[in-house]
Amino acid sequence: MSIEKIKKLRELTSLGIGECKKALYDAGGDVEKALEILKKRGIELREKKKERATSQGLVEAYIHFGGNLGSLVEVNCETDFVAHTDVFKKFVKDIAMHIAAADPKYLDKEDIPKEELKVVNNIEEYAKSHCLLQQPFIKDNSLTVGDYLNQVISQTGENIVIRRFVRFSLGEEG
Repeated sequence: MSIEKIKKLRELTSLGIGECKKALYDAGGDVEKALEILKKRGIELREKKKERATSQGLVEAYIHFGGNLGSLVEVNCETDFVAHTDVFKKFVKDIAMHIAAADPKYLDKEDIPKEELKVVNNIEEYAKSHCLLQQPFIKDNSLTVGDYLNQVISQTGENIVIRRFVRFSLGEEG
């Protein structure tokens, strides 16, 4: 395994050397395949951890320049220790900014009301524009917000849940 490939994978994912090395080994040295393996592991890890209680976390506010657009988000994790790490704080701040920019209506596609689904032609496309976890992440369109969440779960080793959010825009009725 070349040091350059491990370094590149670490830069792309912010994961530890050991995890990157193992993913590259499993992918036969192919960085793209290693990224897919890590993405799959992140989803599996999220599924394993989702039953664990999340009573700690942060509330973040984002106010866009000019003060006419903003958002609030509550993100929970398992421990106060993780809630105060730079990785978690950055994630919560990024999500607050994403909410202000992308204006999601729901957290996940399971949250879309059945009445609304009846008039939707393509549920997957609708979810990409209306559901936070399915939206392309504004800072990196190669990831969805859900993918980014899985990365942070992998990095922290804890269950993390975006509990609730709201977006405000001057002059909009809510």
